[in-house]
Amino acid sequence: MEEKVNLKRHLKILSKQYTNIEQVAEEIINLQAILNLPKGTELFLSDIHGEYGSFSHILNNGSGIIRNKIEDIFNNQITERERRQLATLIYYPEEKLALIKKEVEDIKEWYSINLYRLIEVAREVSSKYTRSKVRKAMPKGFDYIIDELLHLQGCGPDKETYYKQIISSIIELDRADEFIVAISNLIKRMAIDHLHVIGDIFDRGPNAKLVMDTLMNFHSLDIELGNHDILWMGAACGNKSCIANVIRICSRYDNIDTLEDGYGINIRPLATFALETYKDDDCKKFVPKVFDYNKYIRSDEISIAKIHKAISIIQFKLEGQIIKDHPEYKMNERLLLDKIDYEKGTIQIGNKIYNLNDTNFPTVDYKNPYKLTEEEEEIINRLQESFKNSETLNKHISFLYSKASMYKCFNSNLLFHGCVPMERNGEFSEIDVLGKTLSGKEYFDYIEKIANKAYFNEQNNKDAVDFMWYLWCGPKSPLFGKAKAATFERYFVEEKETHKEEKNPYFALIENEEICDKVLKEFGLEAKKSHIINGHVPVKEKDGESPIKANGKLLVIDRRICKKLQRANRKSRIHTNIQLIWIDFSCK
Repeated sequence: MEEKVNLKRHLKILSKQYTNIEQVAEEIINLQAILNLPKGTELFLSDIHGEYGSFSHILNNGSGIIRNKIEDIFNNQITERERRQLATLIYYPEEKLALIKKEVEDIKEWYSINLYRLIEVAREVSSKYTRSKVRKAMPKGFDYIIDELLHLQGCGPDKETYYKQIISSIIELDRADEFIVAISNLIKRMAIDHLHVIGDIFDRGPNAKLVMDTLMNFHSLDIELGNHDILWMGAACGNKSCIANVIRICSRYDNIDTLEDGYGINIRPLATFALETYKDDDCKKFVPKVFDYNKYIRSDEISIAKIHKAISIIQFKLEGQIIKDHPEYKMNERLLLDKIDYEKGTIQIGNKIYNLNDTNFPTVDYKNPYKLTEEEEEIINRLQESFKNSETLNKHISFLYSKASMYKCFNSNLLFHGCVPMERNGEFSEIDVLGKTLSGKEYFDYIEKIANKAYFNEQNNKDAVDFMWYLWCGPKSPLFGKAKAATFERYFVEEKETHKEEKNPYFALIENEEICDKVLKEFGLEAKKSHIINGHVPVKEKDGESPIKANGKLLVIDRRICKKLQRANRKSRIHTNIQLIWIDFSCK
């Protein structure tokens, strides 16, 4: 009886869209045919970290797909140099055209040859899609012409003449440049059917704003949140600890311009305070990790170091306040300012005493070390207003809230940035979250609800806003995936043993195929046909580690396209064995 009621309800809904049997039959035939086409190409990226140059190049070259198509089509027809030039023309048509016009004597002949080549590439990359889908992707203005040219195959001599006349007219009417740009954009559009960004768009690299602008205009994508993304989201929610962390990281990687020019965040009050407070301090440990001496002078580097130290101390104070307000976070071991012997210049971490490499703490009240000074309080309040009122930042964060999620199930793949928190015995960790004890998928789903409360109704949800910081660095955060963030120790203690950040047991357990199956089932996927795709943690190639784990069930995608991270990885000899993944499904 219930099945009949449901069938009747479904038929009633369908009747509003399809008025007769012929329309229904036509749509069924169309959908059945589409199901027998190959799936579109999916591109997986992780850990972009504001590196717009590398990110945009990957999109322009279709992560190597376009070059592969050129090789398949023209391998025995044109030279290697010509194939490279054709690829570059597609990637960067405006720039390449400007160079070509300076080098080529007979530009009309060049146009004629390369227009045909571009049409061949466009035909190849669009062959797996329906004609309707390709037509919708075509740039306006040339859509009819491109549609005609893409369907040249199998035509007679009269139609050949028709096509040659189209090409000739494009050149004679001086529209070849515009046409090349249009068809190149179509090729790039069809090369990547869907983009998966598996976390960490922000921080370290200089152009997170441009990355976000590009993502907002991309034709089809999903985003899985990373810990650096949630940090910026927390800052936009007004979480002062998240704000301090964002500014500290921007200072650490010489990206103050991202805040000031990109998002209109006013850093001047903080800079004035830092230069006065630490005027006699060289702030040696806070010099930016990377500094562009072509843009700035030595005094700028010193100024940023002072800003870096000032915001770091403010951060440690604010984090201490949150930890004290939320004993359920179980992070008391991160309360370190009260473990300092300010007279001796030492600190107790665990059961050991360590010497500090910097003992200048002019703003810390030794008796109440987590209390901000009046000036620090005023500075962080003004920064909070600046973050919350930034039009560009809120546009980007609103986009993340509309497009991003904690995880995604797509084509039998489970995508998420960090980990599913686990205990050493392989059981899902149980976490206390705002009065609820949660684990596994239920924990992920509830996190999304908290994040929405924090941004859309923050005035009545202080606990939700505070939890955004926990997601950034909490020991059971699925985005962070470590027992602690040893930020203080890295700045103030030389002993490397204190810098260690122990990973969640998930990262060792997940190399077991049975654990992968358990995680997949937890998220409602059939283990035999599904895969887990992770970001966040780089692959240690020097130790023989592979990005493909657990008998192919797990793929680790830590893109590491950020140049500043690449330099750090070269020093430690730790880098990824996989730059990115594109999947070109040839089956259903």
